[in-house]
Amino acid sequence: MSEEKIFMRVDEVAETLGISKSHAYKIVHQLNKEMAQMGYITVSGRINRKYFMKKLCYSENETGG
Repeated sequence: MSEEKIFMRVDEVAETLGISKSHAYKIVHQLNKEMAQMGYITVSGRINRKYFMKKLCYSENETGG
């Protein structure tokens, strides 16, 4: 089964970004906080893959650095 999962675990976030797991936990926590403020249900220690990729790729609608 090559079906892509909806959520990324911290290990996958760390590997994707080339960072430590502790830093990845901070990023996941921040992104989940943003999603919760938008009314989404979040899962501790996991992040929605589409939202992560949107934030990682600096969406055209986002500004700032």
